[in-house]
Amino acid sequence: MGRLKKFWQQLGPGLVTGAADDDPSGIVIYSIAGAKFGLALLWATIVTLPFMIITQRIAGRIGLISGKGLAGNMKKFYPRWILLAIALMMLAANIINIGADISAMAVASNILVPGIPPVVFLILVSGTIITLLIRLPYRKVANYLKWVALAMVSYIVAAFLVKQDWSLIVYRLFVPQIIWSKEYLVLVVAFFGTTISPYLFFWQASGEVEEEQIHLKNNPGSAAMIPGTQPHPKHRSERIIKNEISYMYKDIGLGMFFSNLITFFIIILSSATLFKIGHGGVQTIQEIASALQPLAGKYSNALFLIGILASGALAVPVLAGSAAYIITEVFNWRWGFEHKFHNAPQFYMVIILATVFGAVIPIFGLHPVQILFYTAVIYGFISPPLLLLLIHMANNPKVMGQYTSRLHSNVIAYALFLMMTGSLILMAIL
Repeated sequence: MGRLKKFWQQLGPGLVTGAADDDPSGIVIYSIAGAKFGLALLWATIVTLPFMIITQRIAGRIGLISGKGLAGNMKKFYPRWILLAIALMMLAANIINIGADISAMAVASNILVPGIPPVVFLILVSGTIITLLIRLPYRKVANYLKWVALAMVSYIVAAFLVKQDWSLIVYRLFVPQIIWSKEYLVLVVAFFGTTISPYLFFWQASGEVEEEQIHLKNNPGSAAMIPGTQPHPKHRSERIIKNEISYMYKDIGLGMFFSNLITFFIIILSSATLFKIGHGGVQTIQEIASALQPLAGKYSNALFLIGILASGALAVPVLAGSAAYIITEVFNWRWGFEHKFHNAPQFYMVIILATVFGAVIPIFGLHPVQILFYTAVIYGFISPPLLLLLIHMANNPKVMGQYTSRLHSNVIAYALFLMMTGSLILMAIL
């Protein structure tokens, strides 16, 4: 029990990042993938795993070694137009994603508890998330997010409540089924966009900085530094840095594996139900849920909806938090969840405004599933240029000192860039 408790305490931004990757946007994309094409996209759960691990490792190393988030390093070492372009694109995409996620949560709650109008739940969830993020210090926020991540196991349970063809599942997991159609390629772009979401790079890097600063603050004899107020300490020994990187790699590896494990079970659940009876045209969460219930049973359907709520409760704080990390570093404002509101008002105001603006989006009648889908496609377009910048930053001695990226990390990251860019080109041609 003691070892388990220690292991749980050591888990950090990696687990939260991995679980947040399966946000309502991701759940909708994976459900549509299974509904439209059955197990044809199951291969992507394996193919994306090394890419996810490497890109999050790169982002985490940048934060851990430099003591700054990605936006802070962009501001210091790169042209201002690059920083502003990426900051604006990420802020807009994150706000849209927040709105889509909150809308999906409101719809799911209305199906589970019909007596509560979606708009009421929309207001409640927005207010609750803002209050928790403002009032709780980083450690409590991180622990809350880790516990919420465990609720995602509901998709594993739901998948086992449905009869599965495991031999075909294993076959399709390792033998890709490529369908040369624009619809399939758009879904591939959306799949990669929502699985390798750019906002997770910013959350991972800044989360590592916060973890490191808290460690220094609590460790006797170390300089107590707070993110966004002082430069990162350079006096750590090589042994300490290597230990920190090792812990971070384990955390990220587990988080990304957990993320794709959930993705795997969402696809096989929708394939065994929606695809099997020809419900490939599902367009709303209500349609997905209503189609699942007679096929998978009310318990499996309820678990699917609970997963939507849990994933949203996890993803919205990460989306709002990553937006705050970006904007406050752009303007050199004090940032970090360890600060009280009065010590970092700009940081928390970005969180509040991003959440409120996002929550307002569904009120205009925009379709939540369509918003979720197109948000994933937008991320698919943003990711390639951001990946190039991430790779360059990780290999820049001015940022990383002697801890620049290794050859295998560069090869995998460039392969991801080529794959995502190629998918975009094919999608445009077809």
